[in-house]
Amino acid sequence: MVIRLATALDVPLRQHNALLVAAGFSPVWRQTDLAAPELGQVRKALDYMLAQQEPFPAVAVDRHWNLLQGNSGAFRLVEFLVGPLPAGTPVNLADALVAPDVLRPYLENWADVVRFFVRSVEADAMADGTPETAALHQRLLSYEGVRAAINSAPTELATTPVLAMHFRKQDTILKLFTTIATLGIPQDVTLQELRVECFFPMDDETTGILRGWSAPTVPAPPAA
Repeated sequence: MVIRLATALDVPLRQHNALLVAAGFSPVWRQTDLAAPELGQVRKALDYMLAQQEPFPAVAVDRHWNLLQGNSGAFRLVEFLVGPLPAGTPVNLADALVAPDVLRPYLENWADVVRFFVRSVEADAMADGTPETAALHQRLLSYEGVRAAINSAPTELATTPVLAMHFRKQDTILKLFTTIATLGIPQDVTLQELRVECFFPMDDETTGILRGWSAPTVPAPPAA
């Protein structure tokens, strides 16, 4: 009965397990480390998706927006905006987007982007009901200017097909919109919570810049 109710209500697998435990049963859904051998084919698919997105950025994140993997395009974008990250540095994309001192100085329409993003995290917190997601939501709300951004009127309302992120650093302007993909019919908690976010250029200028960053450097001809 617990399984039937959870399925009918479209309860996420993590909460599905929690309901079973509360009812006195053992969990039925595994939570496998993404590096485990049994997820090898999924990792290959993930590698393929990230590689296919080149030279445009793409990242894989968990349910709390912790970076699991990124392609070269993503790291080129980050390095351009904030500088190179030391190897092994943990990155939370939610904090990077919302906090005042990472991406915000370069995101011209920060308020519009953050308004929608924080509301999506709020929806996640309501859906999964876990303390971890609720804590993430509250942490994002605690950053300077976030509550004001959420309550302010949108400045980009139905003026473009999608809300793009407008990055500017010195004379370089990048306009990017994103798509988020999930695995179909996952039967593992880790895989259900996996998200692949791909960034696409909103205009030809951004396309040219991103492609230019990925172009191989041609060595100068030897001096005569």
